[in-house]
Amino acid sequence: MKLLIISDTHLPVRAKDLPAPVWAAVDAADVVVHAGDWVSLDALDALEARAARLVGVYGNNDGPALRARLPEVARVELDGIRMAVVHETGAATGRERRCALAYPETDVLVFGHSHIPWDTTAHTGLRLLNPGSPTDRRRQPKHTYLTAETRDGALVDVRFHEL
Repeated sequence: MKLLIISDTHLPVRAKDLPAPVWAAVDAADVVVHAGDWVSLDALDALEARAARLVGVYGNNDGPALRARLPEVARVELDGIRMAVVHETGAATGRERRCALAYPETDVLVFGHSHIPWDTTAHTGLRLLNPGSPTDRRRQPKHTYLTAETRDGALVDVRFHEL
């Protein structure tokens, strides 16, 4: 199963649309995961219309209309991998320990908010992934997003893509 993982798109504030390579990744993915800060319903509607399957949550910049349609935390099982998606996880210091305690029944936690690409593993085996942002790099050198695949109950070929 092919996954596209994005967050912090901030449409249309930081960009008018997703970059073409991200749309191509949407078309190639079996599941698109979005970790919040959509900003507009149009962004959600566009991804829902184009993605084969969409898993998303709201972020701190998402207003009442988005919060009415999206959960704060999404939990899915993809090919035997227990995944949770949330926008905010707090400070980087102690993140793995906090998240391992907060998501004990989870194999992979996707989060956003910081716009900083992140791939670490907690002492419990919980993998934490932040794709960065394809539209708002903030203090990062490049805009980024993630792709990955599930194979035999494992997350494999996790790759950051720079735009």
